[in-house]
Amino acid sequence: MVSHDTQGTRVLSGMRPTGRLHLGHYHGVLKNWVELQREHECFFFIADWHALTTAYDEREIIAENVWDMVIDWLACGVNPSLSHVFIQSRIIEHAELHLLLSMIAPLGWLERVPTYKDQIANLREKDLATYGFLGYPVLQSADILIYRAAAVPVGEDQVSHVELTRELARRFNYMFGREPGFEDKAEAAVRKMGKRNARDYRALRKRYQEQGDSEALESGRALLAGQQNLTLGDRERLLGYLEGGGRTVLPEPEALLTPAPRMPGLDGRKMSKSYGNAISLREEPDEVSQKIRTMPTDPARVRRTDPGEPTKCPVWEFHRLYSDEGTQEWVLEGCRSAGIGCLECKAPVIDAVQAELEPIRARAREWQEDPEAVRRVVADGCGEARTVARQTMKEVRAVMGLDYR
Repeated sequence: MVSHDTQGTRVLSGMRPTGRLHLGHYHGVLKNWVELQREHECFFFIADWHALTTAYDEREIIAENVWDMVIDWLACGVNPSLSHVFIQSRIIEHAELHLLLSMIAPLGWLERVPTYKDQIANLREKDLATYGFLGYPVLQSADILIYRAAAVPVGEDQVSHVELTRELARRFNYMFGREPGFEDKAEAAVRKMGKRNARDYRALRKRYQEQGDSEALESGRALLAGQQNLTLGDRERLLGYLEGGGRTVLPEPEALLTPAPRMPGLDGRKMSKSYGNAISLREEPDEVSQKIRTMPTDPARVRRTDPGEPTKCPVWEFHRLYSDEGTQEWVLEGCRSAGIGCLECKAPVIDAVQAELEPIRARAREWQEDPEAVRRVVADGCGEARTVARQTMKEVRAVMGLDYR
C-alpha cells in the first residue's frame, strides 16, 4: 500500500454522478481528498460513463447530477488550484485505452470481480446482462492507467479493482514493453544522463541484477527520478532496464487505504439516499434539525423517566463522530440514569452538524450563483487531464504498433 506521507505522488479518484452528496460522502471521501490535494498531484473526475453502466435508462438526470456533484466537491474544499477536476467523457482517450485494454483482458478476470456478482444480486430490477457492465472494471483500469497514477484512494471493498488494474498493467507491459531495439534505446538514454550519473546507474543496475541488492534498486529508482533531462519515455525505459525487464509503459498503481470513519444514517444503518436516512450537504438548517430530532432512539426509553442504553441508539453513533469525550460521558451517564431526555441528548449533535454544514452551504451558494465559474473549473481540469492522457496514448499506440503512417 502507498504511504499517506509519500510526497509528490500522483493520485486519482472519481465518483459516479448520483446527485447532491450527503454527510456520508463528506466523511468517507471528500475530507480525505481535501487532505490529499495538499500533499499530492490529484486528479478527481466525475465518472459519467460509469453511471451509464447501471443507469443507462436514466440518462436525462446525469447532466444535472454532474454539476450538482462538482458544486458539492468545491463547497467541501476541493481546490481547483491544487487539484484537476474533470469529466470522464470529455477525455475521449479513456475510451480508447478501455478499448485497447479490453483486447487483452481475460474474461475470467472480469467475472471474478467481487462487486460484479454483488451488484447483479442487489440490482435485480436492472438488466445488467450487458458488455458495459461486465467490462466496467476495464474502464476503471483505463481511468487510472491513462494518468499513470501511483495511488488510488479506496476503501477495503474496492481494493480488488485496483488489483485488477495492476494485473492488467502487468499483462500489458509484459506483452508490449519489449519494444524493438529496447537495449539500444536504453543505452542511448543512459548516455543522456551524463558521465557520472551514467556510471552510477550502471553500477546500481549491476548490483541489483547480479546480487539482488534491493537497496541498489531503490537507489537506482531515486537516481532516475532526479534526472530532469530525460523524457518520460526514457525514464520508464530505464526503469525497466534497471529491473531487468522491458519498458514499463503503464506503471502499476497502489491502493491507498485511507482512514474513513463510518458515517451512520439517521436509522443506524450506513447513510445512503436509497435508504432515506441521509442528511445532504446542502440541506436547509430547519430540515437538518427536524431530521435529527425525529431520529429513532433506544426503544427501552418509552417514557422520559425510563433509563436507556446509548450504545443501542443511532444517536450515539453521531456522538462518537461529533462529540468530545466530556459530552460523550454526559450522554452515557445521563441516558443510563434517565437524567437527560432524548431531545436533550440530540441537541449537541444538532449543533455540531449545523456547524459543519454551514460553511459548506455558504460556499455552495456562491458556486451556484456563478455557474460559469464552475464550468471554467471543469474546462481547466479537462485541459490538464487531456494533456496527460494524450501523452500516455501516444506511447501506448507506439508500443502496440498503431503509430504507423
